[in-house]
Amino acid sequence: MNFSQLALSVALALTPLTASAADYPAPKQGDWIARDFKFHTGQTMPELRLHYTTIGEPTGQPVLVLHGSGGSAANMLTAAFAGELFGPGQPLDAAKYYIIIPDGLGHGKSSKPSDGMKTAFPKYDYEDMVDAHYRLVREGLGVKHLRLVIGNSMGGMHTWIWGGRYPQFMDALVPMASQPTEMAARNWMLRRMMIETIRNDPDYNGGNYTAQPRMMKYAVNAYGIATGGGTLAYQMLAPTAAAADKMVDERLAVAVTADANDFIYQWEASHDYNPSVSLDKIEATLLAINAADDERNPPETGVTDAALKHVRNGRLLLIPASTETRGHLTTGNAAFWKQQVQQLLRTAPQRTM
Repeated sequence: MNFSQLALSVALALTPLTASAADYPAPKQGDWIARDFKFHTGQTMPELRLHYTTIGEPTGQPVLVLHGSGGSAANMLTAAFAGELFGPGQPLDAAKYYIIIPDGLGHGKSSKPSDGMKTAFPKYDYEDMVDAHYRLVREGLGVKHLRLVIGNSMGGMHTWIWGGRYPQFMDALVPMASQPTEMAARNWMLRRMMIETIRNDPDYNGGNYTAQPRMMKYAVNAYGIATGGGTLAYQMLAPTAAAADKMVDERLAVAVTADANDFIYQWEASHDYNPSVSLDKIEATLLAINAADDERNPPETGVTDAALKHVRNGRLLLIPASTETRGHLTTGNAAFWKQQVQQLLRTAPQRTM
């Protein structure tokens, strides 16, 4: 189980799901090769494999859906997300929209270090990941314009980058569980501590391990508990030491099967994230969605509010904290925000390139 799957399983365990999966069309999978892909480091890969999932027909309005760190398209196909969005009459009804969910560079079934290159794999960052998605959508799938780009967590950060890097390519943007500011403060500090714990495990052996480093599951779970789950929710679910111990034991009992090199690359990719320099370039109608109890993106810092002043058609939906929210994991449940997204799609002007 990778980190994103682990976070998802925790969210599903903590959050009561009142909606069952909707009757949307069966997902289809594919692969496309980006030739001579150039990374921000100057390195080039002759062939970069990009895996993707689509729902609906190419004749529909194209929508790009972006997953979180360590995840893949599969993480978006849950009852709480796809089941609330892709069915008949729902905000992203697959009878109307052509839904594209790529596995990010370094993730899922797309090219990644564990394919064989290990630490010789080119270092990538979020802009590389967005550029890879752009080439997949434009060259691989022949899409000339997107109705919407929507992403959660890392996918939310990618959505901010999309808006500034390809401002005329979409009508609407919905970045969730993210901030349009430099990766910094507790968010980066805890990410770095997680990475350093794995890298300094003797089992890691400079990336040439024969088995996954034993300390990895402790690093992953420490970061997960610290940055996802919600303060009120944890107090409700673990009000005693015994209850808290049980939750920790259950987490540690779940095998973490993510490859360590893949994992380190995935999280280090966020280090130079900083879309703030391009916010004034965003042309699409933008709805940012965050949770008030998001441990990685605390609203009390005011950085998102300040940044949104530079987005001409942007506003923030802040989901109030409660025993029903799950901190950074809250936005994985579309029931909290799907009506606002549906309204966005009804009102955002349609543009063409």
